[in-house]
Amino acid sequence: MSALIEVASETDFTSHLASLSPSALLVLYFHTPWAAPCTQMRAVLEAIAGQYPAASPPVISFVSINAEELPDISEELDVTAVPFVVLMRGGQRLEDISGSDPVKVRTAIERHAGGAASADGAKTSIPAALSATPRENGPEVATQSPAAASNAPEPAVNAIDVSSTPALTPEQSKEALWARLEQLVKAAPVMLFMKGTPSSPQCGFSRQLVGILRERSVKYGFFNILADEDVRQGLKEYADWPTFPQLWVSGELVGGLDIVRDEIENDPSFFDQFSVNKQS
Repeated sequence: MSALIEVASETDFTSHLASLSPSALLVLYFHTPWAAPCTQMRAVLEAIAGQYPAASPPVISFVSINAEELPDISEELDVTAVPFVVLMRGGQRLEDISGSDPVKVRTAIERHAGGAASADGAKTSIPAALSATPRENGPEVATQSPAAASNAPEPAVNAIDVSSTPALTPEQSKEALWARLEQLVKAAPVMLFMKGTPSSPQCGFSRQLVGILRERSVKYGFFNILADEDVRQGLKEYADWPTFPQLWVSGELVGGLDIVRDEIENDPSFFDQFSVNKQS
């Protein structure tokens, strides 16, 4: 049976693509290890992959890609949220599925590759959906920023670092954390909770959102959620939004990169009042 293959580098990804025939269906699954909906989608795709017999060369290939560790691939395919599935054949993009709808994913794959039956003639069932409730206790060690490069980093134009807010002690209550988060989301009229800093973003989604703000000369505050695990985990529940980056405007959650892009598309003047170049 076929299997969901995790690629560890851009080189591995390029080599895998080169090994496929032009007629093979390529199922690309973009994920992050900390997002609960991705856990569900992995189980779904592993079950679907198991329905298709292994062949040489393969007629269908299931590839898993960590969207944060391989940001160049994510950006090339315009992946702005996870989980995200892209179906391709012969270098042509056939269909995208954003989110964790297992029926929609299976239907799309079967439409382009044809359904597959298991050995006993019955189709493999899709695993039950998992809860997407954000974790209360996350990993103890956050990702560290890379060592400073020899060249000076790009300055954080119009960005105000509020990451120095004192961290909570383990004895402090959830109510205290909520009060702190309420202050943080209002620390600036436009607040970006991101992975890394504007001069050294640690994920492709954060880098793209910083670029959007810079292009529009938006004055904004930012918080590096990798530097504070309490904020990183607490904000997921406080906002009822399990992924980062998160953009807040006037104390209200706008959303992630895809939502911000939609807002700008619907209202090109969305950030005008926050621009340092606004008309007086």
